Amino acid sequence: MTDVTQTSSSRGTPFHIPMWSDANWIVRIALLVGLALIVVALAAPLIAPFDPNDQSLISRLRPPLGFERYKDGFFLGTDELGRDILSRCIYGLRLTFALALAGSIIGLLIGGTLGLLAGIAGGVLEDLVMGMVDIQIAIPFTLIALLILAVMGSSLDVMILVLGVYGWEQYARIVRAEVKKLIQMPFVEAAQAAGATPLRIAFRHILPNVVSPIVVQFTLNFSNIVILESTLSFLGLGVQPPTATLGSMVGIGRDYLPTAPWIVLVPAAAILLLTFAVQILGDWLRDKADVRLRTR
Repeated sequence: MTDVTQTSSSRGTPFHIPMWSDANWIVRIALLVGLALIVVALAAPLIAPFDPNDQSLISRLRPPLGFERYKDGFFLGTDELGRDILSRCIYGLRLTFALALAGSIIGLLIGGTLGLLAGIAGGVLEDLVMGMVDIQIAIPFTLIALLILAVMGSSLDVMILVLGVYGWEQYARIVRAEVKKLIQMPFVEAAQAAGATPLRIAFRHILPNVVSPIVVQFTLNFSNIVILESTLSFLGLGVQPPTATLGSMVGIGRDYLPTAPWIVLVPAAAILLLTFAVQILGDWLRDKADVRLRTR
């Protein structure tokens, strides 16, 4: 009777969520921040107070709420064209998040697939893949991005392609190294002796053990893509105006930093929150996904 009572009470309330209870306080904060940013991004048309591209030159460079010259309704101030900073940040967060997510997934699929094939097949295919990785690492990616954008233009589709190519070599190196290590493990050799096909070995025995480093690399790549998008927008080669991204807002607002710092600080704070949430949650998910930690 006592054991039943203790077990029941340890489960907490009917609304007990294991993922939440297993997380420490900083992970919980990151989870709440991440969920809030996702909700804001998805609900941008519903919660943005103004159209992000509406201009009002008589309201240009108005400061946020609480400062002199604040204009009603523009809680975070206005930019050099009188556009609402809050509305542009909400829509910019939506597009920045979508670009970073799409680029990270594409890079993961390309690099992960090539790394898996290189590690399992070996031989000429492995040499070819690692040669491509060495070439990619040797050439600064900014130059590659500039070349692609100069030849193909700065459309949104091309931007997704550029961001997707970024970082694939890191996935390939990590996955290939993990596969080469795992393929020598007794459980893989036992599966081979039992007649398992290479495809079954790859998906059933190798991939679950590669998830942990891939999750870490995904979060790093996501944050780096946000920064890369900001860099390209700063150079005028990112998403073209008047469409807002967090990076383009920072790049354009730098000229007004001494007189209107809110133009830069607000989107920069949104970038900081986004990368913070992704990094903390990625590190936590890495531990959760690591089969070696679960078996201890």
